[in-house]
Amino acid sequence: MRKLLLLMLAPLLIGAESPRLVPDVSQRKIEIIYSFTGAELLLFGAILYPGGRAPSDDAQIAVVVKGPSEPVLIREKRKIAGMWINADSADFRSVPSFYALASSKPIASIVDPRTSVIYELGIDNLQLSPASGGAPAEDRRFESGLIDLKRRGGYYSETDRGVEISEGVLYRARIAIPARVPVGRYTAETFLIEKGRVIAAATRDIDIDKSGMEAFVAQAAERHSFLYGLFAVILSLSLGWLASTIFKRLRE
Repeated sequence: MRKLLLLMLAPLLIGAESPRLVPDVSQRKIEIIYSFTGAELLLFGAILYPGGRAPSDDAQIAVVVKGPSEPVLIREKRKIAGMWINADSADFRSVPSFYALASSKPIASIVDPRTSVIYELGIDNLQLSPASGGAPAEDRRFESGLIDLKRRGGYYSETDRGVEISEGVLYRARIAIPARVPVGRYTAETFLIEKGRVIAAATRDIDIDKSGMEAFVAQAAERHSFLYGLFAVILSLSLGWLASTIFKRLRE
């Protein structure tokens, strides 16, 4: 909420003489169908300098694509008496389902630590809101494990020098969207950074949703969960019986 207010008030706080961003994305809506193998978003735009002012040599761009937040319960498995069982766990109230950062230079070299935390620039600066009430060291350990799982799944990424700036005015970046990306409303945030500070910001929305048979199955599972489960069991039994029958006939 604090970051959203900062983005909304940025033009007033920065002043009329500051540059502003005109961003856009190659796709405002991504449909997931049976053949969906992922997508690549092109984020592009321009930096407008007031009064015909020359582009700044120090201007840097960072773009962030973030998926809808969700609560997450993460468990730690331990081997006890030869068996792997669930041991400690931690709850997180607000975890972005997807997070990708691309910047014109390494983010740590173009923005100060305080600003990075305020705008959540960088995976290590995400505010995951642990709800377990445990010791800070324990929360950080589970936080690291959660981030590692998201990285390995392709849901969290950072790309240094992933933004190309032309003539100090035009910029573009590419963000990969994995095949098993969660559906929902995504935001593409663009930040103009000078001398370690964010001096302009702009946001575009992206909708990712299922289409065709995938949408039908998802809606059926959500709206008619009992019938969907019953149908799934019957279908599994039928396919098992059919496979067994075919196998027996092949052996005869």
